[in-house]
Amino acid sequence: MITLTVKEQPNVPLEAESISPDVTVGLARDAIRALPVYLGKRHCRLDDFFEVDGEASDEIEIHGDAAKVKWIGREMSRGRIHIVGNAGMHLGAYMKGGEIDVTGNVSDWIGAEMKAGLIRVGGNAGGQIGAAYRGSLAGMKGGTIIVGGSAGLEVGMRMKRGVIVVKGPVRDFAGLQMKGGTIFLLSGAEIRTGAWMIRGTIVTLKPVQLLPTFCYACAYNPTFMAIYAKYLRALGVSIPYDAAAGSYLRFTGDTCVPGKGEILTWHAN
Repeated sequence: MITLTVKEQPNVPLEAESISPDVTVGLARDAIRALPVYLGKRHCRLDDFFEVDGEASDEIEIHGDAAKVKWIGREMSRGRIHIVGNAGMHLGAYMKGGEIDVTGNVSDWIGAEMKAGLIRVGGNAGGQIGAAYRGSLAGMKGGTIIVGGSAGLEVGMRMKRGVIVVKGPVRDFAGLQMKGGTIFLLSGAEIRTGAWMIRGTIVTLKPVQLLPTFCYACAYNPTFMAIYAKYLRALGVSIPYDAAAGSYLRFTGDTCVPGKGEILTWHAN
């Protein structure tokens, strides 16, 4: 295992996409220490900001407050990154595999346009989780993101596949222009949920204020919810699916697009 310990927080965000198992797996300690990072326009070394221990591994552990360290795990396809503390913007962006685990909080754009892998956050997250970057037509295309706390704006914007779970409250525009995949909102969301969604499923365990362009369809217990429940239970997430406990109210939309998405709201008996 490679251990990175933050010496001190940089004054401005530090771009450190070289912190990736794909990069470090074949490198000796001196080579890891010399990996390039960028402080603004200044080209620096990784060991200018981190104490480095270990070598040649696809397991990385980061200690300290990395809230201003951006692009950790960018495009990673293997291994594991464990962050004991906070992490900055674009964590796991374009991710293709492997696992990222954060004990603290994260910033915006985590898992943006990811294709596979697992990201777990113990604390709160910023906005644009699993979203498409500005000008891009598609957000995340696979993988799973789980946030233990709250989340910001535009969760899952333009996502096509994959699963996003947020245990805490979520701000506006969750599922904005969603094209597929599934978002679980365990504590509900603010306004404009599912705006302009084309396809996909948003599951909320708390009532949300729906746009008038969503139409009530029925109350039922989808069979796929039991499959999701089994998958998420292994990741420490519990969702209801037993008909004896309640049912899901199904709303379809967004009809102004027109879209074929759905918002499922849990209704306990």
